[in-house]
Amino acid sequence: MRKGQETRERVLAIAEASVLAKGFGATSIDEIIAEAHITKSGFFYHFKDKNALARALLVRYVENDDKVLDDVFERARDLHDDPLHAFLIGLKLLSEMMADLPNGHPGCLVATYTYNERLFDKEVRDLNMRSVLAWRARFRKILDEIVAIYPPRDETDLDALADMVSNAVEGGIVMSKALRDPKVLAHQILLFRSYIKLLFLPLTH
Repeated sequence: MRKGQETRERVLAIAEASVLAKGFGATSIDEIIAEAHITKSGFFYHFKDKNALARALLVRYVENDDKVLDDVFERARDLHDDPLHAFLIGLKLLSEMMADLPNGHPGCLVATYTYNERLFDKEVRDLNMRSVLAWRARFRKILDEIVAIYPPRDETDLDALADMVSNAVEGGIVMSKALRDPKVLAHQILLFRSYIKLLFLPLTH
């Protein structure tokens, strides 16, 4: 049982790296099984077809993402009880984590699926949409806590503001890759952090 789980995890790791590097359509089952050193029947034992692989990849990716975000923002909350200051600390920690990636962020599976949504069945597309809405819900909850103490200094749609976290990260990944500069992503997160400070922190005289 454990060996089967290890094989499945190895296939998923290989497939994810390939999908992020060249897209889902260009990733073939044959190349995955060759790199994983398994037979085609071994692959289909774990995944009945390519859409089943796509679902498993996305579930794994979102679970890992959630663990990272939980860790970063829970650590930030441990460092400061105030929701605004904790959020600012969390964004700083997230930026530092992205800056520490030696070769830059490998890419986002959610974004890759979105660009190629015609390749997937409805279940995969719906799962992808739910993962985006989960990011919105996560950060909207934080923003609701902030607004209860710090009224925004400009009229603000909190769902749209929560989505800006995704936009900063996804846009930062794209710009980092286009410019071949891993630091761009970290800078985008810090710029979003600056906007949050300007929006919520009271003016001091």
